[in-house]
Amino acid sequence: MTSGFSQSDMSLIRVRDLSVRFAGTPPVHAVNSVSFDLAPGEVLGILGESGSGKSVTLKTLLRLLPERKATITGTVEIDGQDVLSLTGRGLADHRGGIVSMIFQDPSLALDPVYTIGQQIAESVIRHEGASKQDAMARALEMLELVRIPSAKQRLENYPHEMSGGMRQRAMIALALACRPKLLLADEPTTALDATVQIQILLLLRELQQEMGMGVIFVTHDIGVAVEVSDRLAVMYAGSFVETGSVKDVIRDARHPYSKGLLAANLVGAVPGTRLDAVPGAPPPLNALPEGCAFAPRCAVAEDLCLVSPVPLWSDGENRWARCVHAKREAARKDRMGAGN
Repeated sequence: MTSGFSQSDMSLIRVRDLSVRFAGTPPVHAVNSVSFDLAPGEVLGILGESGSGKSVTLKTLLRLLPERKATITGTVEIDGQDVLSLTGRGLADHRGGIVSMIFQDPSLALDPVYTIGQQIAESVIRHEGASKQDAMARALEMLELVRIPSAKQRLENYPHEMSGGMRQRAMIALALACRPKLLLADEPTTALDATVQIQILLLLRELQQEMGMGVIFVTHDIGVAVEVSDRLAVMYAGSFVETGSVKDVIRDARHPYSKGLLAANLVGAVPGTRLDAVPGAPPPLNALPEGCAFAPRCAVAEDLCLVSPVPLWSDGENRWARCVHAKREAARKDRMGAGN
């Protein structure tokens, strides 16, 4: 399967045919044959509705899924390591040392019985073997880096003593404390008000550029995805249906689902009119239809869309869409270009 991303040996991440099944009767097909590459310093935004498999994909990269319930197949290589084969100390080194994650709700991710300073210092001691004094100095440095006011005093705060925006900044400081090569961000601004959300997004982008990290940013908000990403992957029913640069996908979406997401956006909408929402609902992941999973909601679906596998259109470089009509539309535009 074509990944739609750079095939260079210098890739920080190389994922091929990643699938995740959760035990059940029938089993839940949460992620289905997902493939992509990510270069060092690149930001990939994964865009899609709730339940499309975005968060499961991130947790798989960090190996956070329960082994007894989740069956993972495919290949995941991060910084040259086979992540799916890691165990014990190797897996512990991977988490936080190579890959870190900013979770959606810092109130649940941060330990309520330890101070913010203790939690950051613990990570530094574990991964870098630093002394407690040096680790606390790093914790202070990180709180200052994420621009928490009165950082020295905040080291002694427990999570419940901080506002939502402060907790999110502390979560970012914890994730970046050991200077990971890859940062996973799972809708890190969803619970914040609009003003704080913008501040966090700008801060993340600035820190990513300063530290040269690769980032995968999961969101269902198109505006957020455009703000932070270099590339976009649109995800539906556990699969990537379109990928490309932010400019390409936003200006010239090829998959009907991508077009539907863009149409259901407040930007440019006329006050008092209804948004063009995507009709229907995503299919249950334990009963996916044959062929294109989006076909039951698609206004241009035809018999060929119900046949598996769905044809793949690619521009031959770093953009593709898995759709019958995307392939036809590209051919039509090529003919029009040749005629001119």
